[in-house]
Amino acid sequence: MAIYPRAGQSPTPQDLVNVPRLITAYYATHPDVTVPAQRVSFGTSGHRGSAFDAAFNEDHILAITQAICEYRGQNGVDGPLFLAADTHALSDPAFASALEVLAANGVETMIDQDRGYTPTPVLSHAILTYNRPVRGTPPTTGLADGIVITPSHNPPDDGGFKYNPPHGGPADTTATKWIQDRANQILREGLRAVRRHTLAAALAASTTHRHDYISAYVNDLGAVVDLEAVRASGISLGADALGGAGLAYWARIAEKYGLKMDIAHVDPDPTFRFMRLDWDGKIRMDCSSPYAMAGLIALKDKFDVAFACDTDHDRHGIVTRSAGLLNPNHYLATAIWYLYTHRPGWSATAGVGKTMVSSSIIDRVVASLGRPLVEVPVGFKWFVDGLLSGSIGFGGEESAGASYLRRDGSVWTTDKDGIIMALLSAEMLAVTAKDPGQIYTTLTEQFGAPVYERIDAPATPEQKTKLAALSPDQVHEKELAGDPIEGMLTAAPGNHAPLGGLKVVTRRGWFAARPSGTEEVFKIYAESFVGTDHLRQIQQEAQTLVGKALG
Repeated sequence: MAIYPRAGQSPTPQDLVNVPRLITAYYATHPDVTVPAQRVSFGTSGHRGSAFDAAFNEDHILAITQAICEYRGQNGVDGPLFLAADTHALSDPAFASALEVLAANGVETMIDQDRGYTPTPVLSHAILTYNRPVRGTPPTTGLADGIVITPSHNPPDDGGFKYNPPHGGPADTTATKWIQDRANQILREGLRAVRRHTLAAALAASTTHRHDYISAYVNDLGAVVDLEAVRASGISLGADALGGAGLAYWARIAEKYGLKMDIAHVDPDPTFRFMRLDWDGKIRMDCSSPYAMAGLIALKDKFDVAFACDTDHDRHGIVTRSAGLLNPNHYLATAIWYLYTHRPGWSATAGVGKTMVSSSIIDRVVASLGRPLVEVPVGFKWFVDGLLSGSIGFGGEESAGASYLRRDGSVWTTDKDGIIMALLSAEMLAVTAKDPGQIYTTLTEQFGAPVYERIDAPATPEQKTKLAALSPDQVHEKELAGDPIEGMLTAAPGNHAPLGGLKVVTRRGWFAARPSGTEEVFKIYAESFVGTDHLRQIQQEAQTLVGKALG
């Protein structure tokens, strides 16, 4: 993975997206459904793409929203639909297009009371709060669901569109395939099936309701994080909203709970010019990237603990004085240890959910806690049922996305929640007098110090398809980095669902290769419990092995 020479530096004007041209492309460019890259395609987190590439345009959003309206009707979802959007430039026009279709279809739609921005976890919280007003009781007026308009941490010229059914989390593949196929059919038929109002009529419609998302979420945070302990400790916190959907939330959180908190980047800027360039020279609001987060890392000694969330606030990045920016896997392991030793209200049998490409130190921590480990493929949707039932207390992804139960052991969100993961770092310090970096160091003294890294490489759609179908039969190597191969996995041990790639395991390390669901790259995750040189050997041999398999 070649690092861009200016990675970690501020962008120049030439690096910024031309927002007027992007919005023009959204309305003026029409996709050709005979071209695969221009069709509706739901990956691990909904439909994503750029208007410049005819991959995220008004036609797509009209078709997808109409398909969702029809899906709701066929599945008896007749409660309100919560509609959320982040601060990407394409999110606001997509919000308008979606609302026009929802209103014309008579869908009761809940939008932010000030037409502000709404984080992904806030939408999940709203759906669950409506559907489960009292623990275990059903709603009285039908089930609610939601739409989140966000491409997550993707570059500024991208847009994203995701459906969350009544369980509050990401839709499963059955739902997304139906919506995707129906949307593409609507596109092929020239949008004739789309019902649509004007935006003015949609905003004035009796089915469009203003909702106080901020108060409903912020006022409930004490049920999931011990913010009284944080307040009483008097620790200094740094919160970076990264100009994202949570920009109006952090000040409310600090005020409500009496926290000593400095807040940065609370003004929306669709160019995201305040970000540092990521490893490949792109502007990317990846709060787990040391290049994108170089600005916050430089301030690590100013705060007791600092944190950032990506554009839709479903991911977290934690910066401590002791360790700088924590590797996402390190923080997941630390959070798991802390939560399962500081949540007496949780069931003694509640397990831990992790993805197959997360660090193996999590396995060791979980074993020491005597908890079941539920290992699943990439995608937060695999944790939804466990969080709803309380059979897992924590579900986390290697890409800095996680959520966990309320302090009483009931469900909080069934989608990733960067806000509570950020605030948990403050609770850890307040309660233990050690920041998460110091706690992680203690864990490595007991379980070993793994070296973990993910590298990306360009891949065509054809190569991504081949990689997703890779099988152990195509691998003839018997060793990896000098160790015998002990296992080759294409399905997850926790639920037997396909990985969509291949994981190769030895006693002292492993790698997994899988195509990205959002960008034209494939990802190689690798880890060594020996050291950096051993990790590099694993990575080199992994790339050779994958290269042979892809031809």
